[in-house]
Amino acid sequence: MYYKITFSLSVLFCFISFQLACGQQQVAGKSEVLYNGIQLPEIWPPRNIDPTSNEPIVVPYLAEKPKVIDISVGRQLFVDDFLIERSTLKKVYHKAKKWEGNPVLLPSTLWEKEQSLGGNRDVVYLGHGGVFYDPSEDLYKMFYTAGWRGGLALATSKDLLNWDKPALQSDGSNLLLPKGRYNAGEDNALWLDLNTKDPKQKIKMLTDRRTNDSLSGRHSLLISDGKTWSQSIQVNANYGDYSSFFYNPFRSKWVFSIKKSDEGPRSRMYLESDEFLDGWDWKHGSVFWTRTDKLDIPDLVIRDIPQLYSLNAVAYESIMLGEFYLHLGPKNEIANANKEPKITELGLGFSRDGFHWLRPSREAFIEAARKEGAWDKGYIHGATGVCLVKADSLYFPYTGYSGLASDGFRGMYTGASIGMATLRRDGFVSLKAEQIGEIVTMPLQFTGKYLFVNVNCPGGSLRAEILDNNDKIIPGYELQDCLIVKSNKTLHRIEWKNKKDLRGLQQKRIKIRFVLEKGDLYSFWVTPDIYGASYGYLGGGSGGINGVIDTKGLLNY
Repeated sequence: MYYKITFSLSVLFCFISFQLACGQQQVAGKSEVLYNGIQLPEIWPPRNIDPTSNEPIVVPYLAEKPKVIDISVGRQLFVDDFLIERSTLKKVYHKAKKWEGNPVLLPSTLWEKEQSLGGNRDVVYLGHGGVFYDPSEDLYKMFYTAGWRGGLALATSKDLLNWDKPALQSDGSNLLLPKGRYNAGEDNALWLDLNTKDPKQKIKMLTDRRTNDSLSGRHSLLISDGKTWSQSIQVNANYGDYSSFFYNPFRSKWVFSIKKSDEGPRSRMYLESDEFLDGWDWKHGSVFWTRTDKLDIPDLVIRDIPQLYSLNAVAYESIMLGEFYLHLGPKNEIANANKEPKITELGLGFSRDGFHWLRPSREAFIEAARKEGAWDKGYIHGATGVCLVKADSLYFPYTGYSGLASDGFRGMYTGASIGMATLRRDGFVSLKAEQIGEIVTMPLQFTGKYLFVNVNCPGGSLRAEILDNNDKIIPGYELQDCLIVKSNKTLHRIEWKNKKDLRGLQQKRIKIRFVLEKGDLYSFWVTPDIYGASYGYLGGGSGGINGVIDTKGLLNY
């Protein structure tokens, strides 16, 4: 009974704190201050990114960090140096692992195997699409395109690995929108909005109407409850194909990720609004956002300059996680002549203000197989929602093209299937100790009281001590009194001999010193919940959680 009462009060306390931190941002002058202490410039979004430069884009909050960082929301990841004051540990970047049972979704229906433009066939693809967990039905949902430029279809799953194609129409098909209706079947991007109070807006969609002879106004917005669709609202702007959108809950903004390819290599423009259907300044509100640079690695065989083909993003724990589609070539006419898919791969970026991205590793996070006969030989795509959480793992849905149909036909956009790649939870970057090392954080403040870590050190150890803002050890939190951690867990509580938690240190400026021996530290967080709920974001969702915020911790493992 004690734990049930504690858990309920913890949830209420953290919910109130979260709303204050993220829903009602502080204002300093005219500029916005985010929950983590980052102050945005008065001119927002920034308009100072040079689209012609080949230099990496500067991330301002890393150049000038806040004096104190609030860590009340979500797991704290070491994807950059934002949290680190000093460290002797080695930073290691980790790639996703393709599931050995891939692909999880193959073309099988009449519409998916249908021959389309250029003879391309045998296609199920995300492009952007969307993969999310829907707690109202306790199902993972995959919104995808059935056939090359086909209709909008739905697949469902209980475990992210085994997918069904439910009968949604009288003809038994799993189509949500047939090809051509509202111009579905072009470049579709969808979002399952679990925050909306209007059931009619649960699904939000952007589609690209390629049948329109004029590029101006070719994009449309739609909303749906999953059964009935609204009339399309035309986007009155000249945007390139393959544009998408996402939601930034840290600032309560909808963001358009706009493809720019009219001048120079493919890159992205940025546009934001408080509402999905209204408030967009289509013609004047977009600004240049991000691009590839000199650190991006050309394909060793193709040798073309890498281009930014697309960019999806989602809130994961305390950051925005970006999925960068890197176009490595060759040009369409060459790939079409060779009757094989062009090469795109997925890389990762991380943002704490929702605009500036750090891409610390330029190796592919999910790479093209590049092998004849491989289902994912090339043309790799991700999905809106980016990733989903399942216990200790993150799941990344992705499309791959083989260039080969079941009847032997070859084509640039032929033979597409959908697979899964996995990663340890929080496992993008770890701080590694070959022998022994330490990290001291920047000055922190928080509203919780239990310290948790994600660590892998069964053959070594991890200990922590708490320092004040002047690096003096706070009595009771000495390193020698910390209960030694020797485990491989994505959720482990830190305790001291006479201090089970950080009670009394809330809202005070402290630092945490971690000493690690022979292991990897992936993240840490402070929470009011004894079960380790982080109250951070879960990407496209997590089975068993009603929403996209971690409210269960160990109770959901």
